[in-house]
Amino acid sequence: MSKTRTREQGDGEAAALDQLAREDAGSRAQFLKMVGGAGAAGALAIFVAACGGDDEEETPSGGSAPKPPSGGASKGDIAIVNYALTLEHLESAFYQQVLESGEVKDKKVGEVAKEIYENEQEHVEALTATVKQLGGKPAPAPKTAFEDVIAGGEAMILETAAAVENLGAAAYLGQAGNIKNKEILAAALSIHTVEARHAAVLNQVVGKTIVPDGAFAKPATMEEVLKTVKPFIKA
Repeated sequence: MSKTRTREQGDGEAAALDQLAREDAGSRAQFLKMVGGAGAAGALAIFVAACGGDDEEETPSGGSAPKPPSGGASKGDIAIVNYALTLEHLESAFYQQVLESGEVKDKKVGEVAKEIYENEQEHVEALTATVKQLGGKPAPAPKTAFEDVIAGGEAMILETAAAVENLGAAAYLGQAGNIKNKEILAAALSIHTVEARHAAVLNQVVGKTIVPDGAFAKPATMEEVLKTVKPFIKA
């Protein structure tokens, strides 16, 4: 990746991410409004043991504005939110460490990384608040191991960022069919869309196609995702 090419791309990427940042403030408020409520309990361990499994029925919302599900959320749904929260913790920690390292030398690319970090941190805050409102215990931030990636310099950092964002988008898509409550599904897909935009920008930065799966995105299972991120989590 030449600096000239990166700068040309960075102008458009930064502008696109500026728009995302403006949209996300409203999206976060809508997310919290849609999935507020109480009743069911859940944690990441439940998701690992039985992804999406529960016998509680969803309760459709009514009226012109989104309302909390009157019956709460299923244990599986809360567990999926916690699963997403764990991934967002990883992404946020990665970008924070990258920005603090100073290894990304190109100014425009650095601006893109900062915008994405802010998005991921808002996702963390929204998902944490959502789990609490639903009566669950938010998944804690895992201890991360990105030292080797950062030590590899800008090229390795950007390749990893692209891989992480593509994985994040695939992870959300992979759980869409397991979410029972339609408000939580809508909120999860709104984050999936942002993750996919991040992935497209970073794919372009590293010289890859913005649609690696072609016209139809491929989902990733929990098993596939956890196996991929395992090297970045300290025991």
